[in-house]
Formats: sequence, structure tokens, C-alpha cells
Amino acid sequence: MAIYETEEEQVEALKRWWKENGRSTITGVIVGIVIIVGWNIWQNYKENQALQASALYAQLLNAQNEGNLESAEKIAERIQDQFGGTAYSDYAGLFDAKIRVQQGDLAAAQQSLEAVAKKGSDEIAQVARLGLIRILLAKGEYEQGLQMIAEAKYSEGFSGAYEELKGDLYVALDRLGEARTAYQAALRSGHKSPLLQFKLDDITEAEIIVNQ
Repeated sequence: MAIYETEEEQVEALKRWWKENGRSTITGVIVGIVIIVGWNIWQNYKENQALQASALYAQLLNAQNEGNLESAEKIAERIQDQFGGTAYSDYAGLFDAKIRVQQGDLAAAQQSLEAVAKKGSDEIAQVARLGLIRILLAKGEYEQGLQMIAEAKYSEGFSGAYEELKGDLYVALDRLGEARTAYQAALRSGHKSPLLQFKLDDITEAEIIVNQ
């Protein structure tokens, strides 16, 4: 640290330092303030977006419960258009797919689920992928469904659901041995499905009849 003999030398040194560093110091302070203020504004904006999306999602649920599919569809589209950065957008996408299925429009349901599968959080994306496979099953695109399962990356918690769907696809292809193996794997995973044991028993009976 420099040692100054007089007060005048200290003042002159301070002036020189300020001349050399003052602008960057002020700029740094301003940038810091902008970052803090900007972050607070962004947080408030996100909270406001989430509140608005939440209110619309409640309207969506009410419309769905009342059986007003047309209103529910419009609300779901609005949530996805205006609040795409919130989780409610993904939930609305799943609801939109459900509504489309109820209307018999499997192609539109597939589009909604594909969008959620691409941008949703991992858990929601998995739910969307399972829905996509069910649509492929309903459309008779069994091999495509099996291919999608083979390519899927999922956590252990979803393995049972995937195995059950795999079994359904194998049954549709009349590949009962592979279907039984898939259903057994789903049971071992602890997957809770009211029809799973029934499906397995049904296959076992069918195999007994075939082998008689």
C-alpha cells in the first residue's frame, strides 16, 4: 500500500484512481443493480404467470367435470399458448389429448402428447409417452408401439406401466408367450393395475386351450 506524506498527495492519488477506475466502478454498480432488479422482476413475472395459469387450469378442471368439452378444449389451448413456460401448460396438453380421444380424434391427441413428451418435465413426459403408445395400440400400429417402448428411457417407477403396455401390444400381435413375460415383469415391478392379473390369467387360459 502506498504511503503519502501529505493530505494533498492522498487527494491527488484518489483523483488519479477515480479517473482511471471510476467509470468501471460505476458501471459495475449499475450492472449489479440491474441484475438484482431484473431478477426480482423476473421472479414476480413468473409468479404472476403461474397464478394466472393456475386459475385457468382450475377453470379447465371445472369444464371437464361438467362435461363441457368444447370449453375445456379452448381453455387448454389458451393455457398452452399463453403460459408455455409453466407446468400447467404440460398438464393442459395432457388434458387436451384426453379430450381429443373422447372426441375420437386420435391424430390430434397424438400431436398434443408428442408436444408434451418433447418439452415436459421427465415425469410428465413419461406420462405423455405412455399415452402415445396407447394411441398407437388403438390405431393398430403395434410394431411402432413396441419400437417406441424399446427406445424409451424411463425410471424404475414407470417400468411396470411400460411392461403392461408391451404385453397389450404383444397380445394384439398374437404373440402370447411374449405378452405373458411382459405382464409377469409388470407384476414383479409392483405395478398397480386393476386389469393386469386378469390379463395374465386370460393369456394362461388361452395358452392351455391352444396346447390341448
